[in-house]
Amino acid sequence: MDLLNSTIQPYAWGSVTALPQLMGVRPTGTPQAELWMGAHPAAPSRVDRGSGPVPLDRVLAADPVNELGHSVLRRFGPRLPFLLKLLAADAPLSLQVHPDTAQAAAGYEAENALGVPPDSPYRTYRDSHHKPEMIVALTPFDGLCGFRPPGRCADLLEALRVDALAPFTRTLRTRPGEAALREVFTAFLTPDPHLLGAVADALVREADRDGPYRGDFGAYAAIARSHPGDQGLLPALMLAYVRLAPGEALFLGAGIPHAYLSGLGVEIMANSDNVLRCGLTPKHIDSTELLKVVRFTAPPTRVLSPTADDRSGEHVYPAPVDDFRLSRLFPHPRGEARALGGDAPQILLCTRGEARVGGEGGAALALLPGRAVYVPARERVTVTGDGVVFRATVAAGADAGADLPTPLRDKNHD
Repeated sequence: MDLLNSTIQPYAWGSVTALPQLMGVRPTGTPQAELWMGAHPAAPSRVDRGSGPVPLDRVLAADPVNELGHSVLRRFGPRLPFLLKLLAADAPLSLQVHPDTAQAAAGYEAENALGVPPDSPYRTYRDSHHKPEMIVALTPFDGLCGFRPPGRCADLLEALRVDALAPFTRTLRTRPGEAALREVFTAFLTPDPHLLGAVADALVREADRDGPYRGDFGAYAAIARSHPGDQGLLPALMLAYVRLAPGEALFLGAGIPHAYLSGLGVEIMANSDNVLRCGLTPKHIDSTELLKVVRFTAPPTRVLSPTADDRSGEHVYPAPVDDFRLSRLFPHPRGEARALGGDAPQILLCTRGEARVGGEGGAALALLPGRAVYVPARERVTVTGDGVVFRATVAAGADAGADLPTPLRDKNHD
């Protein structure tokens, strides 16, 4: 096993204080948005096995069988299929959607055929993989996730009392559900600047009034203030606003439009760079391709709580993909060690207290908040101490297609 030396990404939307506070270090005075733990080629964690720091992706490439195990190598190839992050948002992230595997493969090949450089800022598909993801809140965490049902969307727009929105509310109330969402969302991608300004003003006004959408309007008003004149504001109004309590989670599958707004959380995702954006960002926007990927349905946004696995002492956040499995370990009530093993690599991240990870041959590593350890396939480790530890690994192949558990609550239906 290896203690990970990981990269913090200084994206502009990041919090100046959240990650330093969790890790017990002095803030740098600049945003610290994401701590990446894994083998993503853009910012792989580094390990030191006695000859100096080496990027984890190079370690895996040098001995994929022993590092990843036969099962992971057979299913995913010589790559770590997941990326674990600590995410600290102080402003909204981009309004985005991710493709499924078939869409990603087709888009990647199409851009290769056109000769778009892999590192071009105008590239949409940077690899051939899907990018499902899950966020678990460590603090109250705000986000937008999935479409509101058309009628509920029309109710919210009407509550803004902006006359120019009337044609869109009429469409939402009279057209069939999927067609209504597609038509209005498409129109909102290229909004009239005067309408955009009127809606921004209305959001600020209505956020101060009592009413059923006061909390929603407060979140959207914050978006309008942080991204003045941005084309993503109107499409964002069509998405369900969700506030997660600490320990709650969201799973975001292919085609689901979303944006994180604020808060600190543990995020896990398939190891991919495929993000299609339509606003709230200075990065490349490809609305035409995004419209091919978005799923214009409005199932309830499922706010999830973990399920307990009494055998391992884990609280598991099930997801309907096999690229990753995320769980949370609490201290054993009698102070006994929790044994963790399997045929897949894993990353253990401490988020509170102190944990001690014991390996084979008597080796041991102490984990404080924000520190993580990488464990190769088939190596058994034990976890002791009073720390809260998140465990990231790969789902068992036989269980990968399991349905999500009953949600803690559904957000966007009555």
